Amino acid sequence: MLLRVENLKVHFKTDMGVVKAVDGVDLSVDTGERFTLIGESGSGKSVLGLSILRLLPKNATISGRIVFDGKDLLELDERDMQRIRGREIAWIPQSQSSLNPVLTVGFQCAEPIIQHLNYDKRSAWRKVLEIFEFLKIGNRAREYPHQFSGGMRQRVLVAMGISTDPKLIIADEPTKGLYASKREQVVELFRRIKDKTMLLVTHDLYFANELATKIAVMYCGKIVEVCSAKDFFKEPLHPYSRGLLDSLPLRGLKPIKGFQPSMINPPKGCRFRERCEFASSKCKEEPPLFNLNGRSVRCWLYEVRS
Repeated sequence: MLLRVENLKVHFKTDMGVVKAVDGVDLSVDTGERFTLIGESGSGKSVLGLSILRLLPKNATISGRIVFDGKDLLELDERDMQRIRGREIAWIPQSQSSLNPVLTVGFQCAEPIIQHLNYDKRSAWRKVLEIFEFLKIGNRAREYPHQFSGGMRQRVLVAMGISTDPKLIIADEPTKGLYASKREQVVELFRRIKDKTMLLVTHDLYFANELATKIAVMYCGKIVEVCSAKDFFKEPLHPYSRGLLDSLPLRGLKPIKGFQPSMINPPKGCRFRERCEFASSKCKEEPPLFNLNGRSVRCWLYEVRS
């Protein structure tokens, strides 16, 4: 097991109150796995990814355990974390604006190689050219971000992510804002690095279906279902999971009723109960994660079967 998260809580103090963005999450990622977090925007997925790298704003408080390769990242000092960020754990951001517009893409990809692997500039440049060829970016290392399309900029971000051969890649919404044709290109891009261990954060179910080996569904700061990707797309268990799939055009385009609740004052008990057609008085109590033949689901409907 490469990564284990235990009872992780990430809360943000605001003028409106405390936002419970991640509120008691447990998950584990095995080496070689493409573990995919899905859920609506605002469910806490990206915050969970950023908390692993400890890249949170000053108003955040974090507790629990994040054990990566045998080390609890929450116990490390900042100097040790700087050695891990970019070297052992890579972050591929959702915003292509993270590319510096005044530096060539080749220079930006070579920088982590020089910093983390102690390559000289010439050797780092050769490695960048090899990665660009592998990802089909072409001989464009001396060009600037504005000279690339959205899909090609995404390739550059992936090139930066894999440049140091990290043990874990965290990709945050890699298809966000892309047209269907560009999304397919990004899917193909990630297939080219499918041997890497990945934590993929997305609300794009097409992307998840094409790449994930395991799915975790996140709702209002909590994990509500964990299973293999095959099981999820064949027979999701949690009512929220079913709602996500039923909202797809191929499944009838049925929206989930209501809205995601406040992360400051979430409903007591099951956080999905106010939107759930199966809700009962039992749902006013918070359900645990029930284990069903290797699958996990946080719903009282499965209490008897566990």
